[in-house]
Amino acid sequence: MWRYINPVHEEKQGPKSINMNAMSETISAKELWGLMQQGCCLVDVREPVEHAEEHVVGATLIPLAQLERRMGEIDTTRPVVVMCRSGKRGGEALKQLRAAGMSHTRNLEGGILAWKEAGLPVEKQRSRCLPLMQQVQITIGIGVLTGAILSLIVDPRWVYLCAFFGAGLMMAGSTGWCGLAILMSKMPWNRVNDQRCASGNCSTEL
Repeated sequence: MWRYINPVHEEKQGPKSINMNAMSETISAKELWGLMQQGCCLVDVREPVEHAEEHVVGATLIPLAQLERRMGEIDTTRPVVVMCRSGKRGGEALKQLRAAGMSHTRNLEGGILAWKEAGLPVEKQRSRCLPLMQQVQITIGIGVLTGAILSLIVDPRWVYLCAFFGAGLMMAGSTGWCGLAILMSKMPWNRVNDQRCASGNCSTEL
């Protein structure tokens, strides 16, 4: 049976509403640069020592571990963008913010690495020590080398130390969460001025 469709009725219905939850989750470095010229709230969810090493001018530092209790500091009257080193922690922050109702939030695709690759400016500060990720790499290398040597000359079971660091690398690569980096960021030589920790006490928080 043919169904008669009233074109006037169809027209009155108007266009379908846009689902804001379908909004893109990521934004490219070039797009973010343009958005910053118009005005946006850029939130850096890296650790304070990472932010001190280099950061995008105008970004607000709220480490991922502190994000839940510091959401009130985010200016939701403007488009919100989160960023980290490579995009994975930013993805976790995006989930938290959207779950809290900030549906217009997006994550910088590729993090500050993609930002620099696009030739966009960052502000750098002279560091008193090696960059955090370089410290992590050296620590892991020492741990693996130590485990290998001790497994050869002391006890074969020392090889499990190598396996421990290998498993940690796999977790960091697949989830973006690196416990060793978080631990080392709390070390005295990596402390920065006005650093705040999730527990309020950097000397005891791991």
